[in-house]
Amino acid sequence: MLDKPNKDKKPGSRRDFIKTSSLSAAGFFIVPRFVLGGKGHVAPSDKVNVGMVGVGGKGRQNAQDLMKLDDVQITAIADPAEYWDLANFYYRSIAGRNPVKRMVEDHFEDKSENYKVNEYLDFREMLEKEKGLDAICCSTPDNTHAVVTYASMKLGKHVYCEKPLTHNIWEARMIKDLTKETGLATQMGNVGHSTDGIRQTVEYLRAGVIGNVQETHSWVPASRWIDEMQAVPTTNTQKPHGFDWDLWLGPSANRPFHEWYTPVTWRDFWDFGCGALGDFGCHDMDAATWAFELGHPDTIEVFPAGFSNENIAPYGEIGYYNFPDNNTGKPIQLTWYSGGLKPKLHPSLPEGYQWPSRGTLFVGDKGVIVNGGDRVPHVFPESLAANLKKPKEVIPRSNGHFRDWVDAIKGGPAASSNFEYGAHLTEITLLGVLSLRMKGQKIKWDAKNLKAIGLSEVDQYIKEPVRNGWEMS
Repeated sequence: MLDKPNKDKKPGSRRDFIKTSSLSAAGFFIVPRFVLGGKGHVAPSDKVNVGMVGVGGKGRQNAQDLMKLDDVQITAIADPAEYWDLANFYYRSIAGRNPVKRMVEDHFEDKSENYKVNEYLDFREMLEKEKGLDAICCSTPDNTHAVVTYASMKLGKHVYCEKPLTHNIWEARMIKDLTKETGLATQMGNVGHSTDGIRQTVEYLRAGVIGNVQETHSWVPASRWIDEMQAVPTTNTQKPHGFDWDLWLGPSANRPFHEWYTPVTWRDFWDFGCGALGDFGCHDMDAATWAFELGHPDTIEVFPAGFSNENIAPYGEIGYYNFPDNNTGKPIQLTWYSGGLKPKLHPSLPEGYQWPSRGTLFVGDKGVIVNGGDRVPHVFPESLAANLKKPKEVIPRSNGHFRDWVDAIKGGPAASSNFEYGAHLTEITLLGVLSLRMKGQKIKWDAKNLKAIGLSEVDQYIKEPVRNGWEMS
């Protein structure tokens, strides 16, 4: 029999769960079996039991990737939605609890007769009941990333979480500190971080192939999902069957259900997503952050392109970061573009050159490197590329984004986009979102104290208010 969610318990009133999480932080919890094997890891010969939190379009994809690993089994799923038809979105799939449960059971049925996946609406109930879980894969909307991750790690679970790792900067710091404290195996879902291309780019930049770099640009074509929207919905529409709207809202304030909020278009709303910058920043600012070991920026200005307001993300943006703290010894300026905006063509590029629709440009005093979607470094001018001596491979190649996480769970090296790195990359991204939400107001960032100097009105976005029962403490 499947464990059935307890409909009598309201999501916002799970005080027992919060109490349990707090006690676990103090050391009073049932020790998971992996702890007994030392270093908090699963024995190499054991299968890793994974619980999926969020099984919409991306959650379904992540489940499919995990099922490719012979030493992983998905034993439980949690999602407020029973069913999502995502045929008209880029996921091109049917998702939700029921379809993903059937998909997983069908996959493992070939290996284990009568294989069953336990199904929950509320991830907190899953964590309470599924004592055998080793790890959690979180693929929820941005506003619940941190609370799912924090609660899971407090109970000793290794965590994979989609990007951005958190919805606000305070949460990013909390998750980074907890990662250091627990030593658990973690990985953020910026899958491009595990490609050979980004490693080659980092090696080229660090080897000085294009000379000294003090300027980098990243652009994505992403824009708003709902073109016609000029204000948040004031009416409600019919909820999908089997959908727990209150639970889906998570820590965000209650409001009537409207079809504009789900299943993917939540990214247009600041309460749930972070716009195009939040969606892609952890992908497309990754190479620069990694190659130059970017610290905290001291100033950030990101301007909206097209309509936006205190509730709704813009159609596009252009933004400027200044990083005095990096490994070049000189400040690095990073420029961000979305919604079709792109940098000017550089003189090192050949006549008639056209930018890829999504990419990154690194400008050095000898030439430039351009990344397309594959993140492979393309060197210009062509005369420099023709005489290029390829740098040595000094960064270990990845065995796969999920494979590296599972290997870390089993005592291997930390995954390269673990939460210490991922939280920092998320903070950089969210600092841009912070300025964007203030219509391009220049942020002078006091990283030590988590403060925008002289701009106290952004405190509400640095650490956002949450509903009762959704606190991270």
